[in-house]
Amino acid sequence: MIFATSPESVHVRAPGKINVFLGVGERHEDGYHALATVFQAVSLYEDVIARHADDFSITVSGVDDADAVPLDDRNLAMRAAKLLATAAEYRGGVALEIRKNVPVAGGMGGGSADAAAALVACDALWGTGFSLARLHELAARLGADVPFALHGGTAVGTGRGDQLNPALARGRFDWVLVTSDEGLSTPVVYGRLDALRDEEGALADDPPLSLEVPIPVLQALRSGDPHQLAETLFNDLQAAAVYERPDLADTIRLGVRAGALHGIVSGSGPTVALLCAGPEIAQEVQSILRESGLDPLHVHGPVPGARIIS
Repeated sequence: MIFATSPESVHVRAPGKINVFLGVGERHEDGYHALATVFQAVSLYEDVIARHADDFSITVSGVDDADAVPLDDRNLAMRAAKLLATAAEYRGGVALEIRKNVPVAGGMGGGSADAAAALVACDALWGTGFSLARLHELAARLGADVPFALHGGTAVGTGRGDQLNPALARGRFDWVLVTSDEGLSTPVVYGRLDALRDEEGALADDPPLSLEVPIPVLQALRSGDPHQLAETLFNDLQAAAVYERPDLADTIRLGVRAGALHGIVSGSGPTVALLCAGPEIAQEVQSILRESGLDPLHVHGPVPGARIIS
């Protein structure tokens, strides 16, 4: 049902994310892997504007390659809008305008942020009045990262990453993100991880596989101390991402030499996340990396999830 006072348009902003910790279990028969991860929402945002329409459509700006973002049902935001319409028995459509800032195929959940923003925007535009818990249920049907983009902050994700529990993170953590023009396919990275694990000893030097987030990670977040958190950063997918893109390891080493405390590949990559001791150090690292020909971004976290801004 649509409210009589429904606005002409709704503008929602949703954050990208990094994985402070990511443990990946063995591949299940359904093709998915069990995960234990810590998400942190960072100050790099996707903007979605929803307007009334008879049908469903999407326009996208902020990407160099027009073909990089699908405009049909392959787009998570489109699927989110249609899912909400079905759940609410809404018979109209929506015109979605997506303004992208999170790298496409960068392991930072930009598409998931679009989906979360679309859910919030369409709910407000159509006056469906769904609770946050109901929106979470719909988000979980769209993908593992969508529920987190809805809530933001810092959270522990288990299952496929969609079973969320808030994690206390005091203060502010400053990150320098190094993006890449060339994306990495998430299925390819997971497939490479499986192949590496099939090769005896390929990951022998890695920490033991665990599907629980280690206590020191949560303690470091609670402390608000970036030095303590730097010692606990870990990503099970990093070896696979570096196998596909060896230059990512070079970027991490360069960032640490520039002054970062530590760095990891974010999610399935190729974005590299470098944790810094504070905003001033992050700005220095950003400047040095830019002089090296890279495209670094200074962000901070945690920040809130999908929010209406107008």
